[in-house]
Amino acid sequence: MTAGGFAAAAIAALLTGMAKCGVPGLGMLSVPLMAMALPARASVGGMLPILLAGDVLAIAMYRQHARWDWIGRLAPWVALGLAGGAWWLSHLSDSELRPLLGILVLAMVALDLARRRLDWHRLAHHPAAAAVVGTAAGIATTLGNAAGPVMNVYLLARGLPRHLFVGTAAWFFFFVNLTKLPVFIGQRMLTPELARLTALTMPLVALGGFVGRWLLARLPEHVFQRLVLALSALAGLRLLI
Repeated sequence: MTAGGFAAAAIAALLTGMAKCGVPGLGMLSVPLMAMALPARASVGGMLPILLAGDVLAIAMYRQHARWDWIGRLAPWVALGLAGGAWWLSHLSDSELRPLLGILVLAMVALDLARRRLDWHRLAHHPAAAAVVGTAAGIATTLGNAAGPVMNVYLLARGLPRHLFVGTAAWFFFFVNLTKLPVFIGQRMLTPELARLTALTMPLVALGGFVGRWLLARLPEHVFQRLVLALSALAGLRLLI
């Protein structure tokens, strides 16, 4: 890894910590940054230890804030999406994956904007919503660590307050990312050498986590919601382009 590549990976780790502990949406900016530091498949695998470190830190901060009933409702559908994503990993190239993920993220943002505009308050509470979101999140997280915007839009649509939002997302992604470990190792996307390299960025995950927590306490609720949607849309456009 070049010095410039390591700098990109370090910024990705900092943003991941901020996203996990206070400003959801920033994490998707880490995906293209890591892709600047490593080859495409290695960048997806190298992000996993960083994501897990952010999950553990967020759980330590917000462990009492979680909607376990929602996590349980999504779990079987996420498992289905993980299985589908694992199969796709061996059949699609990077150039084919990224536009698909971008379309998925932008579709979720557009759906939430339509829900707000047309006053479809019950849309996110429909029984089919958990199936669609869980499956999409499972596929997106396996193919490119890109489930964040999908879950962010869903949790916003459910009307979760900030701390419940962050705590529920932390527990959800901790279990999801643990499940991905054997898949990524089996696909040779995460090797011991790569894990040691990304471990050097872990202090920045912690720093980002405390910055994110500081920001969360100071962001008004409406600013928080708009920021999450805007960053999710930006991430979707970046994946599409």
